[in-house]
Amino acid sequence: MRVISGDRKGHKLISPKNKDIRPTEDRIKESMFNIIGKIYEDTVMLDLFAGSGGIGIEFLSRGARLVYFIDKSKEAAQLVSSNLSKTRLDNRAVVLQKDAISALKLLDTQGLVFDYIFIDPPYKDVELFKSVLEFISGSSIITNNTIIIVEHDKELTLNKNYGKIIQTDNRRYGSKSMTYYKINEVE
Repeated sequence: MRVISGDRKGHKLISPKNKDIRPTEDRIKESMFNIIGKIYEDTVMLDLFAGSGGIGIEFLSRGARLVYFIDKSKEAAQLVSSNLSKTRLDNRAVVLQKDAISALKLLDTQGLVFDYIFIDPPYKDVELFKSVLEFISGSSIITNNTIIIVEHDKELTLNKNYGKIIQTDNRRYGSKSMTYYKINEVE
């Protein structure tokens, strides 16, 4: 597991010992960044179900100003903190050990707005995908420019829309899929 691009390119990240934490494969990360394009220096990103923190760290390495890492697992939160420290990116990160909905409610009340939201919940918890996407859709943490990226099992078919967000793309990579959403500006 490593950072694949940006100013921390090549830095090795600490791998999880817990098999429930599934780091996103390098080829999937590369494809995702090819799809979303350049990361600007004022970018604020949310890595929800952060696991090892690999996705958010990749955003920071590519120039994001700030990343919020959320995971309810104490082990995952510690792993994210260790990887941020190892890559010397901890000064541009906030790590919260909270469940997803509680964290989203907190971020919403704080008036935070994200340019990108990466969501990678436990694949078995199908209802969690729905509740997280519905909450995000009804919240003020997104704008018309926010890109929401969901990593999931290819067998799971996500809805074309959740509230005001609509699916804009879906890519399959072996047993995994990446589905992209934005606010439906036509409403």
